Amino acid sequence: MTAKLIAIGLVTGICNGLFGSGGGTILVPAMVFLLGIEDHKAHATAIMVILPLSILSTIIYYIGSFIDWPTTLRVVSGGMVGSFIGARIFNRIPAYVLRKIFGAFMIIAAIRMVF
Repeated sequence: MTAKLIAIGLVTGICNGLFGSGGGTILVPAMVFLLGIEDHKAHATAIMVILPLSILSTIIYYIGSFIDWPTTLRVVSGGMVGSFIGARIFNRIPAYVLRKIFGAFMIIAAIRMVF
């Protein structure tokens, strides 16, 4: 089990470093389908796991001068409000609905990335 968890973390970390994603796109499906973790716990755990990964990636991006600060500050201000709202309504959404919403976002994102 430990090797599986480390492998999931490794893939998640690589995706986070390369693409700026991994918590939702890799970690949530891995926890739900490979580890059997309940959807709500998988989403919440992914947020917690992605925090240190994002901090590390941010430091590396900062050192490389890759951050657009004006854009970052504007997006963060809206993102923090959105995160608060999302976290507050999270428990009110049944797992099967949460899975469908998450799947729809994944499909839309995939289509946008390809085209």
